[in-house]
Amino acid sequence: MNRIEEVFQKRKTGLLMTFTVAGDPDYDTSLSIMRALLQGGADIIELGLPFSDPAADGPVIQQADQRAIESGMNTDVFFRLVSEFRKESDIPLVVLTYTNLILQREIAKFYQDAANAGIDAVVVADLPYEEAGEYIGAAEQAGISPVMMVSTTTSPERLSRILSVKSGFIYLVAALGVTGVRREVNPEALRYLEMIKQATSTPVAPGFGISDREQVQEWFRAGADAVIVGSALVRLIGENLDSRQEMNRKITACVRELKE
Repeated sequence: MNRIEEVFQKRKTGLLMTFTVAGDPDYDTSLSIMRALLQGGADIIELGLPFSDPAADGPVIQQADQRAIESGMNTDVFFRLVSEFRKESDIPLVVLTYTNLILQREIAKFYQDAANAGIDAVVVADLPYEEAGEYIGAAEQAGISPVMMVSTTTSPERLSRILSVKSGFIYLVAALGVTGVRREVNPEALRYLEMIKQATSTPVAPGFGISDREQVQEWFRAGADAVIVGSALVRLIGENLDSRQEMNRKITACVRELKE
């Protein structure tokens, strides 16, 4: 059992998974942001591995990716960052990435390096289930949870195949389109969550578009095991680049409010 499985097994309430782009706006500040998320009460931290063409992400995270890349973040530096943070905390860590970055390193090596650094689960945003076999096998070999993504457009038949994967959690894309703040929760996604929960005991975590306390509460009432908040936090980074201290203060306060 790795850390991601353990935190879901031991949970007494819904978990808060917070997202930040690794290396945004630079290495040292990224480390301090992870500490701010931890201080605010995050249960799981999801780290975006910066990519030049993040097709699943909206403008807020695209800009964060660009800032991170310009500061020198790459896959080697990413694993160094994770290893350094792992010395300070045992919080479960998830990486969200894209197939090109994994293929560039070679699939088995990427997952083993991720495990060695202290990553617990990997989400590959542009990897369809039908092409995921080698990635799932490499993840399992390395002791990492391969996290699959589903959405309201995933058919019941395809969902059944995806749920057969031994996964740390199911990533439910809660809003169609790219990442970014949405004003309302999609009722169709809430109904889809209910259908997934009836079909599996694997935890389900909705992400995309979830930005405030009311939306978090609505998802938990609907039965979500965890809720992923990203763009709302990444926006605070972009808005406070001139003051790292204020940036971290606002991030901690935002996470704390979401947790309450």
